[in-house]
Amino acid sequence: QVQLVESGGGLVQAGGSLRLSCAASGRTFSSYYMGWFRQAPGKEREFVATTDWSGRVTDYADSVKGRFTISSDNAKNTVYLQMISLKPEDTAVYYCATKPGAGGKYDYWGQGTQVTVSS
Repeated sequence: QVQLVESGGGLVQAGGSLRLSCAASGRTFSSYYMGWFRQAPGKEREFVATTDWSGRVTDYADSVKGRFTISSDNAKNTVYLQMISLKPEDTAVYYCATKPGAGGKYDYWGQGTQVTVSS
């Protein structure tokens, strides 16, 4: 049973930083991709960042490029999202997800962690 458990969310002032973690279990993830998504109140869920487990392949939404960094720790089966220079518009529930390869669909999702950025 694949499980993804996010942590690290919270309340931060604009300009601050947070690091989200996603602990993964239940499969061998080395050939899978991991992604971060977010959903703000009243909006659809949107892509934030993705990586393969080697960290050689990464991609980011334009809105977070230069501020967010996705990384992975294979030994801990954990993916991170380091967020700096946070803005009020980054406020959302952040979800991690996994998919079987670059072209696959995300098939498992975590429960989400709330990030609130105050102005």
